[in-house]
Amino acid sequence: MFNNKLNISLLYVEDDIHTREELSQILDYHVTKLYIAENGEEGLKLYKEYKPDLVLTDIKMPILDGIAMSKKIRELNPYAKIILLTAFNESTYLVEAIKMSIDSYVTKPINLTELFENMEKVSSLVDIRKDKENIDNLLEEYKKTVDLSSIVSKTNAKGVITFVNEQFESISGYKKEELIGNSHNIVRHEDTPKELFEDMWKTIKVLKKPWYGNIKNKKKDGSAYYVKTVINPILDIDNNIIEFIAVRSDITELEETKLKLEEQYQKASIKYNEASSLSKIYEEAFNKSSIILRVTSDMQIKYINKMFCELTGFTKEELEGESYWTIKHPDTPKEFIEEAFVQAKDNGVWKGQLKGLTKDKKDIHYISTIVAIKDLNGNLIEYLCIRLDITKVIELHEELEETQREIIYTMGEIGETRSKETGFHVKRVAEYSKLLALKFGLSKEEAEILRLASPMHDIGKVGIPDSILNKPAKLTPQEYEIMKDHVNIGYDLLKNSSRDTLKASAIVAYEHHEKWDGSGYPRGLKGEEIHIFGRITAICDVFDALAHERPYKKAWELDRIIKLLKEEKAKHFDPVLVDLFLENLDKFLEIKNTYEDKF
Repeated sequence: MFNNKLNISLLYVEDDIHTREELSQILDYHVTKLYIAENGEEGLKLYKEYKPDLVLTDIKMPILDGIAMSKKIRELNPYAKIILLTAFNESTYLVEAIKMSIDSYVTKPINLTELFENMEKVSSLVDIRKDKENIDNLLEEYKKTVDLSSIVSKTNAKGVITFVNEQFESISGYKKEELIGNSHNIVRHEDTPKELFEDMWKTIKVLKKPWYGNIKNKKKDGSAYYVKTVINPILDIDNNIIEFIAVRSDITELEETKLKLEEQYQKASIKYNEASSLSKIYEEAFNKSSIILRVTSDMQIKYINKMFCELTGFTKEELEGESYWTIKHPDTPKEFIEEAFVQAKDNGVWKGQLKGLTKDKKDIHYISTIVAIKDLNGNLIEYLCIRLDITKVIELHEELEETQREIIYTMGEIGETRSKETGFHVKRVAEYSKLLALKFGLSKEEAEILRLASPMHDIGKVGIPDSILNKPAKLTPQEYEIMKDHVNIGYDLLKNSSRDTLKASAIVAYEHHEKWDGSGYPRGLKGEEIHIFGRITAICDVFDALAHERPYKKAWELDRIIKLLKEEKAKHFDPVLVDLFLENLDKFLEIKNTYEDKF
């Protein structure tokens, strides 16, 4: 007697009540789930509702016979597994069954051993099909994660290679020494159309924008490989190209693996272990080329690969099994990380920039991809996190930004030095301006731009003669007109820049002598016609000028300065800004004391 229980769901259709009740009791013990119908019509309804793995049906039945029901089931699912229960005198029906490629049939009276042997054979085919579907799904999930890689190179503005990483050497077959100093023509494949490179160079060199595309390249040994490529031009403060950085992902193995697996799946005899082995090989290759983390649905670190350990200094034992929040950078809000994982769960994938820490507390910057791995029913299994280390790129960017800030401060100090004022004046005005901008409600980004821009408010003084600029006595009307021209000079120096900071500096230089009541210069703007950057810098510049000695005056006492600000409210200055300045006077005085000339 057959004693195994089959891991399948079964629809049993039989019109004879005695046969149905007797066989149902036996079948219920040997299958995972049993559905019972009294005729073909009821059987078809149950199949539509539950989609069982196997149908066991009598042939002769009222309303809808077994052959007719089987035909309708096959219309719904061409791969449906069906076993017929038939008598020896039903040869006509058997011919129909053969035409339909029915999986098997068992003659009546039913031999249970024969029945279960047939059911077991069909069950094996069902298992193989389920395994194939699961493997298909698993491989498709891994395919999504191979879109990002870390094959990196840099070239100068002329296209000459100045840097390649180890993965570039590995995939191309060339050594670093053979690549640096050459152009990328060294790996160019003759099959790649010249129009692609023309479009690439137009995009990155003329338009100065990133270029995206797939390229077929040639290894040193002559074989081909394919890369998904992003090339980004790096620009200096004057919008000139410094270099090009290219980041690529290898898509060769993905395509080859896909073809191999498709060939394997065309063979009906494919075994789960064979496909599983291919999956492991594929996963191992992917694991060796990327920084990988696997995170459970409840945010526990399930796995980190060797590249993650080498980059961060952590060992597997230190992190695997720990909370994901163990590796969160303190500067990154927890809510930002949570939202990234929610988006990955909802949309399948999330991409963005993240900040991390090494074991010895050094900053790391990543381009991160979070992929939600789900089963066939759409239930979340885990998160796969792929990271690309961009720390050196970020550090270079920050260095360029710092250089830009130093240049702006230096230019501002040049303007002040010509009028015998110290560089601390521009620093104080910069810090006053940022503080007042934040109190006014500008964003942190806008306030920071103003902090960087305000030191240039008097840059136009470089064009004013020393005899006027440093005259200790009151200027004549003619001299005053010449002095006023410094706003136009400063604006003309800065107005054509494409940089946000220098464009803001042009506004500040042009409008910081405009007055709320329209009596200022050079254009007589009034009220909110004056840019908020100009209105803020005006108060900060006047406050600091009055509080410190100039060639033509002594420093004013604080009470006298406050009195003037109140008197000039809604005349010279924006009334809202005056109130904010006085309400926060203690904070402005802290800045003044921090950057006094004696330091």
